[in-house]
Amino acid sequence: MAKTAKLDLIEISPNTVPPVCKIADFGKFRYEIEKKEKLARKNQKIVVIKEIKIRPKIDVHDFNTKTGHIDRFLKEGNKVRVTIMFRGREMAHKEIGKALLDKVIAQFVPIADVEQPSKLEGYNMTTLLAPKKGK
Repeated sequence: MAKTAKLDLIEISPNTVPPVCKIADFGKFRYEIEKKEKLARKNQKIVVIKEIKIRPKIDVHDFNTKTGHIDRFLKEGNKVRVTIMFRGREMAHKEIGKALLDKVIAQFVPIADVEQPSKLEGYNMTTLLAPKKGK
């Protein structure tokens, strides 16, 4: 049937019983598939993770500046990793860093979800914030 119509016999689904085939022009078929793949690549969103680093002894103005950056990143649709960096004896007071992370999380509850709760990795305590889906 394909030869009489001067078209190609294209196997669509070879794993089914019986295999599914289609009579069409192979060049046109391949072009349509490439067009769909290009559209899918165009529509996919690239996830960007921004990182903000804070020390446990941060001053009020510096804290406000950093939270301003976090707010801007979240409104742009990016995820934000907040890192508290400890040095030396500061490791003896991990609760200060935990309280600071909790303060940051509490400030962004209306516009962000906690994707990764705070955890200590070596000398760094990190958490990951993601913008809420409704935004």
